[in-house]
Amino acid sequence: MLTIDRATYDAIVAHAKRDHPVEACGVVAGPAGSGRPERYVEMVNAAGSPTFYEFDSVDLLHLYREMDDRDEEPVVIYHSHTATEAYPSRTDIRLAMEPNAHYVLVSTREHGNSEGPVEFRSYRIVDGEVTEEEVTVVPSLTPTA
Repeated sequence: MLTIDRATYDAIVAHAKRDHPVEACGVVAGPAGSGRPERYVEMVNAAGSPTFYEFDSVDLLHLYREMDDRDEEPVVIYHSHTATEAYPSRTDIRLAMEPNAHYVLVSTREHGNSEGPVEFRSYRIVDGEVTEEEVTVVPSLTPTA
């Protein structure tokens, strides 16, 4: 199950709507081993495509170095689908290299960048196997001791 705070959920949805019709993408980092999505990092879709996303390699290297320095890991890796449901494509599955991450997909196919609901779903993708998981949105994450 993915538990995510309202502000991070809203930021992911806003990014997906703002970038529509191009796929949006980003990461939510958290303390290594915690599973807590705490630090929202919006990324640029270097592909600039409505059907594919690609993290800029320089930006991604910078992010991973920063996470390493902060003893963090990618807890959520998100992107949007602009014309299809929020389910991982074959390409998404093939590129899923973080077995501990939650892969969040947001579909903006129904309303685009207009007001209206989106489809927000989360998956675990390990060795090509996709498992959907429940998403719980909470007002804020409980501080760790």
